[in-house]
Amino acid sequence: MFAHQPPAFRDPDLPLGKRAEDLLGRLTLDERIAMLHQVAPAVDRLDLPSFRTGQEALHGVAWMGPATVFPQAVGLGASWNEDLVRRVGEAVSREARAMRAHDDRIGLNVWAPTVNLLRNPLWGRGEEGYSEDATLTSAIAVAYTRGLRGDHPHYWRTAPVLKHWLAHNNETDRDTFSASVRPRVLHEYDLRAFRAAVEAGAVAGVMPAYNLVNGRPNHLSPYLREELRAWTEQRLFVCSDAGAPSNLVDSQHYFDTHEEATAAALLAGVDSFTDLGTDGSTTVARVRAALDQGLIDESDIDTAVLRQLYVRLILGEFDPDLDPHAQVTDFDTPAHRELAQEAAEQAVVLLKNDGLLPLDPTTGPRIAVVGPLADECKLDWYSGTLIRSSTPLDGVRERFGHDRVTYAEGSDRIRLCCAAGALYVPDSDAPAGARGAEGALDPALLAGRTDLPPLTVAAEGTKGTELALADWGGGVLTLRAPDARYLSVADDGFVRASADQPGGWTVQETFRLEPHGSGHLLKHMATGGYVSVAADGVKVAAEGEIFSVEVVERGEEEVARVAAAADVVIVVGGNDPHINGRETEDRTTLALPDHQDRLWRAARAANPRTALVLASSYPYAVPEAATELPALLWTAHGGQAAGTALARVLAGDVSPAGRLPQTWYAADSDLAGLLDYDIIGSRQTYLYYDGTPLFPFGHGLSYSSFAYEDVSATVEADAVRVAVTVTNTGAVAADEVAQLYARALGARVPRPLRELVGHRRIHLAPGAVRRLEFEVPVSALGFWDVAHGRWTVDPGHYEFLAGASSTDIRGTATVRIDGEAPAPRPVLAAGIAAVDYDEQRGTEIVDRSKVAGDAVTPVAGERGELFFRYCDFGAGAASVTATVSATAPGAVTLTLADGTPLAAIEVPASGGPYAYEVLRAEIEVSGVQDIRAELRGPIRLAELTFTP
Repeated sequence: MFAHQPPAFRDPDLPLGKRAEDLLGRLTLDERIAMLHQVAPAVDRLDLPSFRTGQEALHGVAWMGPATVFPQAVGLGASWNEDLVRRVGEAVSREARAMRAHDDRIGLNVWAPTVNLLRNPLWGRGEEGYSEDATLTSAIAVAYTRGLRGDHPHYWRTAPVLKHWLAHNNETDRDTFSASVRPRVLHEYDLRAFRAAVEAGAVAGVMPAYNLVNGRPNHLSPYLREELRAWTEQRLFVCSDAGAPSNLVDSQHYFDTHEEATAAALLAGVDSFTDLGTDGSTTVARVRAALDQGLIDESDIDTAVLRQLYVRLILGEFDPDLDPHAQVTDFDTPAHRELAQEAAEQAVVLLKNDGLLPLDPTTGPRIAVVGPLADECKLDWYSGTLIRSSTPLDGVRERFGHDRVTYAEGSDRIRLCCAAGALYVPDSDAPAGARGAEGALDPALLAGRTDLPPLTVAAEGTKGTELALADWGGGVLTLRAPDARYLSVADDGFVRASADQPGGWTVQETFRLEPHGSGHLLKHMATGGYVSVAADGVKVAAEGEIFSVEVVERGEEEVARVAAAADVVIVVGGNDPHINGRETEDRTTLALPDHQDRLWRAARAANPRTALVLASSYPYAVPEAATELPALLWTAHGGQAAGTALARVLAGDVSPAGRLPQTWYAADSDLAGLLDYDIIGSRQTYLYYDGTPLFPFGHGLSYSSFAYEDVSATVEADAVRVAVTVTNTGAVAADEVAQLYARALGARVPRPLRELVGHRRIHLAPGAVRRLEFEVPVSALGFWDVAHGRWTVDPGHYEFLAGASSTDIRGTATVRIDGEAPAPRPVLAAGIAAVDYDEQRGTEIVDRSKVAGDAVTPVAGERGELFFRYCDFGAGAASVTATVSATAPGAVTLTLADGTPLAAIEVPASGGPYAYEVLRAEIEVSGVQDIRAELRGPIRLAELTFTP
């Protein structure tokens, strides 16, 4: 008798590729097609369980109930500490494994981290990214994904997916907007954010973004094949974003049918379709129809399924007895709690300090902790449910003593009165409950509470309920009842005091007071309805009551009263991550909400010893606070230990060493447009911004001081070795973040003013000295040469700048890089791709076809210009051809830089944007010249070619 032989896919001694192929061969076509949906059904005959892609894990296991909550991703970026972030990733992946042991809804294919660069601080999802800089983002992403993956050579603890491919920085029209990304920005900025983590081997795949890039939806991106899959031999798994496959037809109108769209996405490299919830039947039907129509064949399906099977194999699904992570039980451990506190401490950035901080607990100072976030531990959309929490007030009381700390929230205390009476919150004995505490695969589906009585109006002769009004900016308000529940609207339309916090995919807890006649209408932001009084309770309706606002006490008055009686005032402001800047909603301004601005001014007027702490997901423009207050700090929402961490920094138990991961601008006028992705042309981020920021990239102060000396740089083969000596010259043991920047001297094309090429967070005792060495690849000094379509390091001099921030430079060293002198554009041999311009005005990049390639068109079909520098026409060109399409007549005109006419090509309507024609004109030009191309009308220019 022969012993039973398991199928090859369950044989751990075989290579992963052979195992995946064996399993693929055992699946029927229907079973393979079904696996293309996010929720792949079980295959009972092969003893395969169902498999769900996607588990949010940005800064802790999210959406699935209680878990350890670490600082927001932008706070982890502010730590500038890869070792810390790796340990956070390890903890998150361990908790995911431990939670899955009790709830198989928890997935191990985690959708994290987000590596989109924080190009513009108005982006609503800035809290999810690490930095505006590609090098820092890459370093933090590599650390986090290595932690998520684990160190075992074969089995991964979790399988991380990077979000969101590619060039995605706006929520405004996010599923229909096309980012115009020139080749230099693509290669020097956006692609770099993804590449290092992929090459490090700790990434299972990527998720395409909702938007389009250069006219083509990211779910059809040719760069998935041309770039991403060329960086590694690993079978990377591409998971669509939720609903994005349907968007290709429904909102983007890129295809006429879902069968065409599904086929195109599959052929572009999308392997898993997150669409239409947990029901995969529609996706299955679309794939089957695409197959029947000949738009795809079975091999295309097999390619995608193989990539999923590879992920399942590395997660140990088929080797439960060998999987070293199968028995992990680390959940809410003391080590994880300590790590959450350490991460929160390292994320605090001291922006300004005129000697107010640190506070000495031994002197027993009387401290007033005030402001709308003083007693809050805010969560965001991608947080887990708090098991434990510490607010700033909690932390300061614990550190300095309850009897030494007073508190004022600073909300306006009001009553809302209408003709029917004043609004009244009825008493209720219904139990409290945190929304989402039970966990949900899709928390967007969580409904508001209806087990509480709706608001009514107070009986005649009695006062209405006193409500706490908080203004979060732009007139967006929340209203909270005395029992700490926020006014909210459930599906039945009634207004109740029912929410523990504002939140949810659609926030039901925000309102706006709109002037109307002698009073105000109270608009409910989510529904657009107005608060009205009906016989069965207060509800939202098309028409609302006219309310008068009875102010019981202004928040400024409360704050001033408490501040005047204190030795020191800590004002804690910032944002609620669910309001005015979040997924689906960009910010409209950098300004601090007016209400919070009034609070810090009231506190300072009552007590000059006032510090402002901004706990926020993004930067603010607070130039007057930075000038008038003696101390200013920023921290991202710091997770469960935020309050304890802040108090320890205030007390000097920890010297702050967080550093800004993005530029803090002084005003909205300093920003380029949110939808302008050309960081070079519009001078964005610290790389190109030549104004004076409020606080620069990399900025952060310490309670100690550090000296930088003896900067040296030498070229060794393919790298530059840079060294600097850092000394703690202060009296306090502290961390310092040494930063190394580089810049090209005498560059022939616009290059960064300075660019981060290395950093090191170190701890030094007073008087301690450390010599730091950085090995910078010569390739890191390069740029994308549009003239030749390649990465290039020009010969010449490069300066290395060492210091404490991008502007606080303490020492420099210069090296010369030798190499071949740059050649002009070989236009006679290679022509000019329109997208390879050096400069442009009034144009945008669009798709040459629905599959690949770029073209350039004037914005709104009007007039635009392209500039091509250093074009070599040799002995001369006699003709030029333009590959161009037009939806209506237009023209292409070529001139020299001084305006000398060269050629004019009239472009007739070609029958559609993808119907290209090759049009010829005579030209007389020789030598090396700068060329200007003017485009007029709704045309798409793909390329110019020249012949002698």
